Amino acid sequence: MLDTDASLPAVDNTAASPALLRQRGSNHVGLRQFNERVVLQALRTHGSLAKAEMARVTGLTAQTIGLITARLDEDQLLRREAPVRGRVGQPSVPIGLNPDGAFAIGIKIGRRSADWLLVDFTGHVRERIVLDYAFPDIDVLLPAIRTHLNQLLDGLGPLRSRVVGVGVAAPFQLGGWHRMLGLTEAQSEAWNNIDLAEQVQQMTELPVSFAKDTSAACVAELLQGRGRDIPSFLYLFMDTFVGGGLVINSHLHRGLHGNAGAVASLPLSPAQPGQAPAQLISQASLWELEQRFREHGLDPMAAYDKRVLQAPWLEHSRGWIARAAAGLAHCIVSATAFLDLDAVVVDGAAAPELLQALCESARHALADYNWEGLHQPPRLELGTMGSDARALGGALLPLHACFAPDTDIFLKA
Repeated sequence: MLDTDASLPAVDNTAASPALLRQRGSNHVGLRQFNERVVLQALRTHGSLAKAEMARVTGLTAQTIGLITARLDEDQLLRREAPVRGRVGQPSVPIGLNPDGAFAIGIKIGRRSADWLLVDFTGHVRERIVLDYAFPDIDVLLPAIRTHLNQLLDGLGPLRSRVVGVGVAAPFQLGGWHRMLGLTEAQSEAWNNIDLAEQVQQMTELPVSFAKDTSAACVAELLQGRGRDIPSFLYLFMDTFVGGGLVINSHLHRGLHGNAGAVASLPLSPAQPGQAPAQLISQASLWELEQRFREHGLDPMAAYDKRVLQAPWLEHSRGWIARAAAGLAHCIVSATAFLDLDAVVVDGAAAPELLQALCESARHALADYNWEGLHQPPRLELGTMGSDARALGGALLPLHACFAPDTDIFLKA
């Protein structure tokens, strides 16, 4: 760590707190700001720390830590907790992130619902708005995005000035596979030709960032879930349509076009002349489970809650689990052959009980493959973010861009 703050002049703490948060750069003239980000990241990772612990974790000197915490205090990004007594010497005072220090808004636009999340500086969700629909209508959804975005901003009152940005998460092609959903070509093209990030940017003066919805979900898992312990993993997100993301060496790999981890399009068999094989989307998506329920006169939305493993849905769910697990196992073996992965993390908008059953079935399916030439099957882990993952990941994009030392953790292409 570059420890340059010791030679810098002390901060004038008599100045009034700024109305807006200062930008924190990380270029060669911004080593002081970079070290601030290192301290903030240490607090985000380890929780509240005394100054001596901060110095040990970050490798910065005690003098530098003192200067940095003074500046972060000035920006209202830290809070001091009750002194820890009972030890030799002066009691230590743990310092943590101030939840009101900064905010971001994540917006997830999906094929069946939209979500707006207000996330605080610690990554916790403060407010949530959900809008369900059969399929989004542009003329209805765009005004709704503006309305709910402003609703969350207005609800912050004086803290509105602490919002650092908006992150938008949506499918790479929202109008894709429109025939499966029973949509017209016109409905599909309308969404495929729209720039969602630009549309949202026209609604606000805040900076707007965009990521594929399952990549955003992968960011949430990477920064706040299992990704903190697993350096490289394939991420599978079970939703209306199955999707994925890819983490390599603790960085989200977006790919040339931002579409890495597009597991929905994975062919399930070799192509025959004039006949394209089925894709994973047709075998491992909750949409297919919905159709099973609908064909038997059952509520298809049970695919997303605890009813999915209860009678009378259970007998139909079992067949879907076996079929979906076989498709996922094929995907996992293929990915392992190319990427030599540590693990596969499975999450989704489904009930945790269904995801657990799906993982167990996929483990059994993996045992049927020939692993000669490969190290071993990667371990399957359940994700921790659930349905919020996509919107939460969207909100983490601007927070991480403003306050993390490794700003390319999700931007690296």
